[in-house]
Amino acid sequence: MESPARRPRLAVIVANGVTGDSRVQKTAVAAARDGWDVTLIGRSTGKRVERSRMGPIDVIKVPVTTEFKRAVNVRRTHPLRGSVTQFGIRDQNELNRYKASYRAWVRQKSAESAWAKEPRKASLKAVLRARRVLHQLRLRAFKWEERRGSSKDPAPVRDWRRDWPQLVDIDLAFGPVLEKLKPDVIHANDATTIVTAARSSARLRAAGHRCVWIYDAHEYVRGVEWPNRRQAYAFPAVEAEFIGRADAVVTVSSQLAELLAADHKLPRPPVVVGNSPVREVIGSGRAGLSVRESCGLGPDVPLMVYSGWLGPERGVDAVIDGLSELPGVHLAIVSSRVTPLLEELLQTAESLGVRDRVHLVPYVLQHEVADYLSSADVGLTPFRRVPNCEVSLPTKVAEYLQAGLPLVTSDVRVIKAYVEEKGLGTVFTWDDPKTFVAAARDALSRRRELAGHITEDVLKDLSWEQQSAALLELYRSLSKKTPPGPRTDVPWTVQETPGLNRPVKASGEGTAPTWRKLGATRIKLGLGPANYAGQGAAFAQAVTQANPDVSVEVVMNQLPESFDYPADVYVDATSLAELDVQLEQVKRVIGRYTHVLVDAFQPLFGRLNGDSIQGDLAALRKARVKVALLAHGSEIRDPGRHLERHEFSLFRDAPEGIAEKLRTKARKNLKIAEKSGLPLFVTTPDLLEDLPTAQWAPLVVDVASWADDRPVMERERPIVLHAPSKRWTKGTDRIMPVLTELHDKGVIDFRLAEGIPWSEMQELVKSADLVLDQFTTGSYGTFAVEAMAAGKPVVGYISETVRKATQGGLPIVNATPDTLREVLGALLEDREGTAAIGRASVEFAHTYHDGTWTAQVLGGFLK
Repeated sequence: MESPARRPRLAVIVANGVTGDSRVQKTAVAAARDGWDVTLIGRSTGKRVERSRMGPIDVIKVPVTTEFKRAVNVRRTHPLRGSVTQFGIRDQNELNRYKASYRAWVRQKSAESAWAKEPRKASLKAVLRARRVLHQLRLRAFKWEERRGSSKDPAPVRDWRRDWPQLVDIDLAFGPVLEKLKPDVIHANDATTIVTAARSSARLRAAGHRCVWIYDAHEYVRGVEWPNRRQAYAFPAVEAEFIGRADAVVTVSSQLAELLAADHKLPRPPVVVGNSPVREVIGSGRAGLSVRESCGLGPDVPLMVYSGWLGPERGVDAVIDGLSELPGVHLAIVSSRVTPLLEELLQTAESLGVRDRVHLVPYVLQHEVADYLSSADVGLTPFRRVPNCEVSLPTKVAEYLQAGLPLVTSDVRVIKAYVEEKGLGTVFTWDDPKTFVAAARDALSRRRELAGHITEDVLKDLSWEQQSAALLELYRSLSKKTPPGPRTDVPWTVQETPGLNRPVKASGEGTAPTWRKLGATRIKLGLGPANYAGQGAAFAQAVTQANPDVSVEVVMNQLPESFDYPADVYVDATSLAELDVQLEQVKRVIGRYTHVLVDAFQPLFGRLNGDSIQGDLAALRKARVKVALLAHGSEIRDPGRHLERHEFSLFRDAPEGIAEKLRTKARKNLKIAEKSGLPLFVTTPDLLEDLPTAQWAPLVVDVASWADDRPVMERERPIVLHAPSKRWTKGTDRIMPVLTELHDKGVIDFRLAEGIPWSEMQELVKSADLVLDQFTTGSYGTFAVEAMAAGKPVVGYISETVRKATQGGLPIVNATPDTLREVLGALLEDREGTAAIGRASVEFAHTYHDGTWTAQVLGGFLK
């Protein structure tokens, strides 16, 4: 095989949002490290294409419409009338559905023509030409039945296109993106993308581009307990129709490989690629938190952990039932969100008197899972004996073992055989809680002995490095292409970051944020009630611009001295203890919101249930309102921890009593975050040190209004600006001696802006050459973003956590009070290089802080 001039191109496709799919992410990273040009294609949460990056990997998330599904529903509801009125197109929606059906037919038939041999190939091409002519006539002359659907769960019609038309809608959305990309290899994950891979590869081959495709079966679709009968027919049917056309099949276990080969009479057995953790990063110290710390437990407290998806078939109810017979033993459930099933499990725990020993802890990044779990004592796989749970070692088994945890498992076939063969844990009968209790006691009492059986051979075999080797070889052998060489600059820990946004022209003076007001949309979001620095309003604008399905109501608790930041509802903060005000807030939230993003942990219902959001959560859950928590800074930043981590921490200079007051508030809110199991977001990346399981949703700034084309660093004495709101929070008094000295010597023109109206601040920033931000927190805030948007090089103290969160892309020049003189000297000496930092700053501000990336980060919550 010859090494090509360009890197061979791989498209990894999956019909989800990519972010939480560890197998898909590790597949893409492994291929990129091997030298492939990788594009990862997933599904967006809104109605617009979303673009981001994972190091060198392009990530494209595509909106999927329901036009084909609606067209099928019309025919489903009124088949006779629909067959008559298909000779008309009543409105634009009807037109879109007809066109979707036609495009689906064209993709199928053109793929069939590529697969067919003469004379069938010629006849299919003739049919395609004739249908195209007819299609053009129908666009002008036909009218369709008005859209009607059915909410029932009828029996399948035994045509997967009609039983689960969403599969066609996915193909219509993903197919054109794939074909424009022209990959050499398509890696299709799950049955949801098998149609797209088959059709697009055939169409590319017909157009003269050689493209092979792989079907990666993550589960046994015939053994899944599908929620309705049509879905239960459609997925096995679509797999059966297309799996034989794949150039290769990949799956997660040898047992599932045998089933697929037998069910579909495959000419070659599927390649087994188990879904295991990346071993190289385990124990590297990247995980900032342990599951035991998240539970607030000491090292001697017995702790069992269940990590992963919660479904009825996962059998966690047996664990809850058994806890009452395991005094002193605690259970950590690692879950991404609170679901009705989880609420039911917690209610059962309450009724059994064990709720205080059940802890909800959040997900962490996929490369941190093993380290996160390692502080527990045993890992649980209490699965019920349903077909899909019987045929493979699930990811969590490898994660538990890489974490050094023995297993307590039910008697599902594959896990039981593996555990008993290697002596890695204990086994119980899945439908007998009493046997679970005995197995758990045994495993906890023999924990050290069982952990000793987790050998080097076990760990090596259950590593992604070992498992993915067969996949990388498959790419090469099928495509007949060899990458020019591995990429050593792609770490396994690479994270998703925003794609570059083009800077826009200056819009002049800034305008107040505007957003779609709460109304007749699928998602009705409440946002507040702190609205610090107007970020609630800025988030509202970003979210509604990105997603037309969202409308927002911004609420602000307002003190007399507060700025009048934009909001829909202002609540007098001095009246939150009054019952009529509290009941008014309950009435405004319950029944009106579907989602609420609570900032600063403040209560939504005044002081009705206490002085934090914790007291309101029960009512919100009962009303089925989805809740997420948003932290901005001091309400979550623990002064004690900050002082330990940062030499020049702002709390060293805080006024007397401030640090203790903030420590009490932060620790209270941290407990709420850890115990609630809710999605967590922070607006500045330094807060990930305090909430390592949160997602960074960057501050949103009107970057266009700050754009400025004046050159920097051309004056003999550059203007250096520093604008503290409070001196102790910025470290002003620590840097003033150096700045005053340089100013007095005529080296710089230093300007200290204190008590300046915000209306005048923009011009001060735009006229500066350098802007000094903070030297105390290790992060950056709104003022630094505004300066970067204006093209000004910014100097401040930046922690390693913040550098990692931006993948090293943050252009702020790092300095401490001790190094500031040296840093300023270097910037003044290399003026051209300093000006280049200003240009990079503009790009960074647009990429991270114009609201696009923030809306994308929040998209997973706003489903």
